[in-house]
Amino acid sequence: MRIKVIAEVGVNHNGDIGLAVELINEAKKAGADFVKFQTFNPDSLVTGAAKKAIYQRKRTSSSERQIEMLRRLTLPKDTFVKLKERCGQLNVNFLSTPFDIESLQFLVNNLLVSHLKLPSGAITHGPLLLAAAKSGLPIILSTGMSTLEEIDDALGAIAFGLEARDNPSLKAFRCSDRSILAGRVTLLHCTTEYPAPISEINLNAMQTLSDRFALPVGYSDHTKGINIYIAAAALGATVIEKHFTLDREMAGPDHSASLEPREFSNMVAGIREIELALGSREKRPSESELINILAVRPSLVAACPIRAGESYSEHNLAIKRPGGGLSPMAWWDHIGQIASRSYAKDDLLE
Repeated sequence: MRIKVIAEVGVNHNGDIGLAVELINEAKKAGADFVKFQTFNPDSLVTGAAKKAIYQRKRTSSSERQIEMLRRLTLPKDTFVKLKERCGQLNVNFLSTPFDIESLQFLVNNLLVSHLKLPSGAITHGPLLLAAAKSGLPIILSTGMSTLEEIDDALGAIAFGLEARDNPSLKAFRCSDRSILAGRVTLLHCTTEYPAPISEINLNAMQTLSDRFALPVGYSDHTKGINIYIAAAALGATVIEKHFTLDREMAGPDHSASLEPREFSNMVAGIREIELALGSREKRPSESELINILAVRPSLVAACPIRAGESYSEHNLAIKRPGGGLSPMAWWDHIGQIASRSYAKDDLLE
């Protein structure tokens, strides 16, 4: 299965549509399957008193409130129409994460997106999860900052929406049939810090998510460097999401945990190699191995001249290359048997 690679532009456009288009162009060149933005109404997302996260304060003005930062980084709705058109021209998939129901409905009804990607912060946003489910679109759900119980409740809300039931409630969500989620939901393991400490990545949790929920699992990466998402691909991630920027030194909350174009291209190349190397679960000699069997496997051979009628023994038998003769696994069966013909030294036994 081909691993889907998402270039997470997010708000790395810094509120500039020209920069946003350039990021799409570069993400396509770097091999991204999806280019993802964020769609939100700042006044619907945060209160005026909401403080910025520590990582946001490090890369933006300390005196700026979160709502002011978000207003500065948001794009007008008509801008997203142009960005989706540009993605279509380049044959790369457009995605945008909705942070409120109005934005979700805009993406579904106006932009006709093919998938919905929901952020880690929405894992407890029951109404948003429910609206996403009712759209009928495939959902990619990040699980940063969450417990297994919170993920289970979120999936219950999505299942409830897919069942098109009435009277939603947390109790009703917990009674939903999770089997309806198959083929419709992908979970992304994630550590929500920018950049994320390597010691807190816990990639093995991907397998825990897979075992617990029986859904495809991927990884949303906020680390520096390339090792972690390559490891995630090797562990079976079906989706890899990585922040993307033109310059990590730009001012903005997410640039420092992002990859620049050349790095992103190297990441995609590495993922594609891992993807190819993973192959199938079948264990058998590969085509390139088959031609080496004769050269590197041994056979039963005569250790010295053997006359017809002579008994095979530990003294007149040996195990040597090439292969193609009797397997050395037959050594014990031949000891004490009578040679049916004569052999010169190093002849393969028949």
